Amino acid sequence: MTSPVIVALDFPDEQSALSLVEQLTPSLCRLKVGKELFTRLGPAFVEKLVGKGFDVFLDLKFHDIPNTVAAACDAAADLGVWMVNLHASGGRKMMETARERLEGKSHRPKLIAVTILTSLGEADIHEVGFSGTPGENVLRLAALAESSGLDGVVCSPLEAAAIREQADRDFLLVTPGVRPASAALDDQKRVMTPADAMAAGSSYLVIGRPVTAESDPLGALKEINRSLERE
Repeated sequence: MTSPVIVALDFPDEQSALSLVEQLTPSLCRLKVGKELFTRLGPAFVEKLVGKGFDVFLDLKFHDIPNTVAAACDAAADLGVWMVNLHASGGRKMMETARERLEGKSHRPKLIAVTILTSLGEADIHEVGFSGTPGENVLRLAALAESSGLDGVVCSPLEAAAIREQADRDFLLVTPGVRPASAALDDQKRVMTPADAMAAGSSYLVIGRPVTAESDPLGALKEINRSLERE
């Protein structure tokens, strides 16, 4: 079975990130590059990871006017990334324009939308003007992303089952906030174990510190994959 694990490279510098990458293998995981690492190291670092054979999720959460987001997604495709994302709250026109731009590419990355960040609880979303619960907003934004033609969404594993009920079976659910039972919660408020997240309908699991902060990251990754195979 192909591992659904995406290891988050949340490091402040190239040496630290590559030190971790050299201990991993493309057959056991994919890699996620987020805002900090991309801002520090730029496109060349992403191309380096792609050159090592890894599928790369470029996690920059684009949110701007439609043409600007579409151009950014086009640029990401040229880097050879496997997946790129944007904010569903940017609206239908933004999502459709980005999707249409990628449809013309010889290499088309998967395009997914962020619903509600997993660090946000109900009080947080009310403070910024969203009514209802995080779960209600996730379902609304996921439906909007699917009807806009996107490949999937980023969501909390706690909302995965509800999205899976309303979405097409091929709609991808990419879930951060996944922690082995023994791991600390850190800054994630809505979490679930890897096996439980897959059982709830997740397609891919974004896992950071439970792998990257371990003294034996490859061993930690293999144990997570074994826990999924046992289910």
